[in-house]
Amino acid sequence: MKKSIMILFTSFLLLLTGCSLLNDAKNTVTYINEATSYLDKATAFANEAPSLAQQAVGNQEAAKQLETMLKQMKQEIQSFNQLQAPDIAVDLHQQIIDQNNKLLDGINLYLNNFKNGLLDPSALQNTELFQTVQDITSIINQIKQLGQ
Repeated sequence: MKKSIMILFTSFLLLLTGCSLLNDAKNTVTYINEATSYLDKATAFANEAPSLAQQAVGNQEAAKQLETMLKQMKQEIQSFNQLQAPDIAVDLHQQIIDQNNKLLDGINLYLNNFKNGLLDPSALQNTELFQTVQDITSIINQIKQLGQ
């Protein structure tokens, strides 16, 4: 009887361990998918925002589009920062959060430099904003490699 209970208990523990490993793998894949989606949005932002910012200095329509783009990117950043990273990606996730905070500072600077419906030309001197997106891209590419 004791042997049967011991075998049953061992089997149960193995089953729980297997479920845990399966959940960890699922969480990692989900996180990688979220990171990839975020990377796509950040890349699009980095590609489109600089030229739109140039136009926003003298064009109110471009300024409105840039302001909308900045606000959307800010929301994307805040959502990504709230993700729960799997154990394997915790350090990389923290690096992205650190870069995202720099990006948020740059976005807030741009948002604060809208005057009379146009972007203040002095805001264009902040080239660090778009360099930060490139740094984030590098980190997310490292996360993608975790999933392979």
